[in-house]
Amino acid sequence: MQEFDLIVIGSGSGLDVANAAAEHGGMKVAIVEKGRMGGTCLNRGCIPSKLLIHSADVAETIRSAGQFGVKVGEFSIDFQSIAKRTTGIVDSESDGIRSAFSEIDNPKLFSHECRFIGDKTISVGSETIQANKILIASGTRPFIPKIQGLDGSGFMTSDEALRLKKQPRVLTIIGGGYIAAEMAHFFGALGTKVNIVQRGNLLIPHEDEEVARKFTQVFSKKYNVYLGYDTESVGKKNGGIFFVNARNSSGKVISLESDQLLVATGRTPNSDTLDLGKTGVQVDGRGFVRVNKYLETNVKGIFALGDAVGRYMFKHSANHEAQYAFNNIMHADKKVAVDYAAMPHAIFSWPQVASVGHIEQELKKDRADYAKAVYPYIRTVMGEAIEDRDGFVKLLASRKDGRILGCHIIGAHASILIHEVLVAMKAGVTIGSIARTVHIHPALSEVVSRAASSF
Repeated sequence: MQEFDLIVIGSGSGLDVANAAAEHGGMKVAIVEKGRMGGTCLNRGCIPSKLLIHSADVAETIRSAGQFGVKVGEFSIDFQSIAKRTTGIVDSESDGIRSAFSEIDNPKLFSHECRFIGDKTISVGSETIQANKILIASGTRPFIPKIQGLDGSGFMTSDEALRLKKQPRVLTIIGGGYIAAEMAHFFGALGTKVNIVQRGNLLIPHEDEEVARKFTQVFSKKYNVYLGYDTESVGKKNGGIFFVNARNSSGKVISLESDQLLVATGRTPNSDTLDLGKTGVQVDGRGFVRVNKYLETNVKGIFALGDAVGRYMFKHSANHEAQYAFNNIMHADKKVAVDYAAMPHAIFSWPQVASVGHIEQELKKDRADYAKAVYPYIRTVMGEAIEDRDGFVKLLASRKDGRILGCHIIGAHASILIHEVLVAMKAGVTIGSIARTVHIHPALSEVVSRAASSF
């Protein structure tokens, strides 16, 4: 058995903690990673998806050039080149991380699947390792619903979609969340016919309702969107064509055919592969590791972060948590609670969506005393220049003191525009601070300023 001061399970944001503990904390550290180095974000998530999506954004820009007086002839898509560029960048970075760790002894890399076999004791490959402190950063994997005929049909998840080498002629997507939205944009903008089967009545249903409604409206004009449909069965015809049968609450049945099927129905934690019960770590009803405000589990010395915890399933959140995890692992007597204030997220579709804080549905449910302002892009000079007639900024603030409660943006560059609001929320300033700040005219950020001034 090999003894360590710290064992880190997972090489995503857990890698930051492992490196810091070894370099600055003087700890003997082990990293366990059965797959490619870099975690979900680098290999199967935000980085490859954004590399691919940029190609889709370029295609959308070319396609809309005519409305700005720029005549563009026919253009074609080299899907293999797009895929090759993405996998080349991602794999090179991942291989580089693994190569770097192969040359050092601390942290020591174990490239096998692991599971607990006793109190703070882990079996990894043919070896057994133990440490007084352990960090679980094991992430999540695509959730696969139980649908008749789905198993063994050859469907793909986002993992496979991000490495697809041949562009589908027709793609059916089961699910209507952010992964479905981004994948529909990528494939659809490049010319694939897209069907989206969503059991709810809106796409991206966890967003602010006004944003979700507008997004659903825009997507319904571009793609075949079937709302309120439960997928009942999946099959495959001769020639490899998928067929999907779905039914709505009124009993109406649709049958869709496509040459690719993407299941994008959420994520599920990998905790079930770790046999956490052997070391006494508790999980919730969905399998996410239970932690306190310091990211420590019910077992002293065992911590968890990122998607494994399920609080905010974003890479930037996991990186944020990693800083606290390092401190709390190193300084048991000086633990600091994670500050999640102004935790944002974005959907890199077309249009983009960005959000922070409370959505209006929550404020209504809590009977909060709030006011809102909605300002459309098109009522600014730059909004008119780029012809964004669907985009808007929605601000929610306390009537009592003007404190910003939430901000929700749909439209061009939403993921960038929201950062002004993030800084204001983090600093604890009021909505008036944004309204009184001089904004460059006619930059697109004026839409945020004017929304704030509307109060």
